[in-house]
Amino acid sequence: MVLRVGVVGGGQLARMMIAPAVELGVEIRVLAEAEGMSAALAATAVGDYRDVETVRAFAREVDVLTFDHEHVPHDVLAALVDAGVAVHPGPDALRFAQDKLHMRARLAELGMPQPDWAAVSDRAGLQDFLDAHGGRAVVKTPRGGYDGKGVRVVSAATEADDWFTALAEDARGGELLVEELVDFSRELAQQVARRPSGEVAVYPVVETIQRGGVCAEVLAPAPHAGERMSQVAARVGVDIAEGLGVTGMLAVELFETTDDRILVNELAMRPHNSGHWSQDGAVTGQFEQHLRAVLDLPLGATDPIAPWSVMVNILGGPREGGLVERFPAAMREHPTAKVHTYGKDPRPGRKVGHVTAIGADLDDVAYQARAAASHFLDD
Repeated sequence: MVLRVGVVGGGQLARMMIAPAVELGVEIRVLAEAEGMSAALAATAVGDYRDVETVRAFAREVDVLTFDHEHVPHDVLAALVDAGVAVHPGPDALRFAQDKLHMRARLAELGMPQPDWAAVSDRAGLQDFLDAHGGRAVVKTPRGGYDGKGVRVVSAATEADDWFTALAEDARGGELLVEELVDFSRELAQQVARRPSGEVAVYPVVETIQRGGVCAEVLAPAPHAGERMSQVAARVGVDIAEGLGVTGMLAVELFETTDDRILVNELAMRPHNSGHWSQDGAVTGQFEQHLRAVLDLPLGATDPIAPWSVMVNILGGPREGGLVERFPAAMREHPTAKVHTYGKDPRPGRKVGHVTAIGADLDDVAYQARAAASHFLDD
């Protein structure tokens, strides 16, 4: 018998599930949004993930359905579950990754540490929150934002007028999420894998370095994360995975505050940029782990295979030519670095690949990863 996993979405996360699927002997099929996407090697169907019949037809050919992204509408997911499809993570969990207001409310019920927040539907409500929080705050659209999109730091309620106008024009109405502007010293991420039968595996907490609202680097494990901080981050990750009923990989993005607290920032219920280091730096990489989890197979060990791992994103790529032309120099000069590319054409700001390096000395590992990645960029 061959196990068959269907992945909705043809992006780089689906692409990076292909190699571990082959190694496990798992058949992976991908429903891509268009021809020629990152996961084209496994794209057995092309169609609209928002159309229930398209997704249902795709799901008939697999044993379990999972995702490259969290954008499949809830009614489509619910219809699949009603039809007996094994969906991991399921719609009851995914709705908390799809809507930040739902997420904040549920995390509050679970007693998770998070910034002060409110749902606001007009300028007056936003101004009240600003007045109560030092005159500055973070405003977010509840749905659809990623990599810094749908997020603004505001110091006047008028700075969100266009979003309020868009809400008013939407026949369904709605609210914006406003959060306190957290005084944080750095950003962290905690990954947890959970299978339907309940087994949980926890990865080391990592430090993420953001530039322009986009993850640029990941240091694993997070430097100077003492035993207490690591235990708290792991407990938060496990409690959220269990409290929300997550199956598969969960990434919990965290703030470490200047007074040594951690607060939950965002959630992602899939493999995540903060876990790319594990492809080369952990006993079980996040993509293999996700497949194990959604198939309800025993989870793999999450131990690092070296004291330090560093992942550096390749953002944008060269202004002329492709990435392949840059391989020789990067590989010759940095043979300990591992290059992963996504089959995407270079474009300013676009994630087109990443580089990982592992070793015993953090400074050297970071240098190797950064220097190798720099070969794919133009000044």
